[in-house]
Amino acid sequence: MNDAHFRFGPHVEAARASGQPLVALETVVVAFGLPHPINLQVAHEMEAAVRAEGAVPATIGLLEGRIVIGLTPAELAEFAGGENLRKISRRDIAVALARGERGATTVAATAWAAARVGIRAVATGGIGGVHRGTPFDVSNDLPTLATEPVLVVCAGPKAVLDLRATREWLETHGVPVLGWGIETIPAFYSASSGLRVDARVDTAEETAAIARVHWAVGGKGILVVVPPPADLALPMGRLEAILEQAMAEAERAGVQGWALTPFLLARVAERTGGESVALNRALLIENARIAARIARALEA
Repeated sequence: MNDAHFRFGPHVEAARASGQPLVALETVVVAFGLPHPINLQVAHEMEAAVRAEGAVPATIGLLEGRIVIGLTPAELAEFAGGENLRKISRRDIAVALARGERGATTVAATAWAAARVGIRAVATGGIGGVHRGTPFDVSNDLPTLATEPVLVVCAGPKAVLDLRATREWLETHGVPVLGWGIETIPAFYSASSGLRVDARVDTAEETAAIARVHWAVGGKGILVVVPPPADLALPMGRLEAILEQAMAEAERAGVQGWALTPFLLARVAERTGGESVALNRALLIENARIAARIARALEA
């Protein structure tokens, strides 16, 4: 790691000095994933959930040519404003740093940065994966999981993806999928995709024990999938109908590449009357809480 390219927030510096467990949080969901001012509220709620479980939040973003590990409240408010911000995946890091750009980190960039500074636990909403109809279009979230020794807590792959192909990619590349109290992988907004997890885990201690062995024998990333709150989860059939219509609209409008997922998620929000936004908020907070429990267990 080149220290010249990293800066630690004061709360993260203190946590590192005292050996407190840390949880990395992404900023794309803050800058681009949720409407203002809900996005800033959720960012603070995720950090509060991490602290409530005895860990320290390290929200990550790029500012003035450095990767900041642990944004301050004032910096987080800037990200929530979404102005002059670039979406940063792993391919974008060097360009953005060299040019001194400001950027919000994806799951991939967040996990990569976390691994560079020794943070093992990452929390997010849903991960990227293999896109429907274009199996060659694979989110960098997946290869990052295959190459970095981090544990990512999420609500499964985003429902707009090809879930079966994403599951197969993870299996092929040796990324274990652990279900938090569940036997099947959730589909972000829906409780189950019908696809089996590799193992069910019911406690942070059990999860941490598996993670330690996985890393000790040379394994890299681990995915821990958490079901969305039962009272807010959307039925898979209803969600699929919305997605099919939205994907047809995207094709007619020529929306593709990294712009496709936010386009589809925006359509889901519109057609659920905001239900998906409330669900996204709830699962982000819950995933942060569980990641903190696991981070604490990893330090025990």
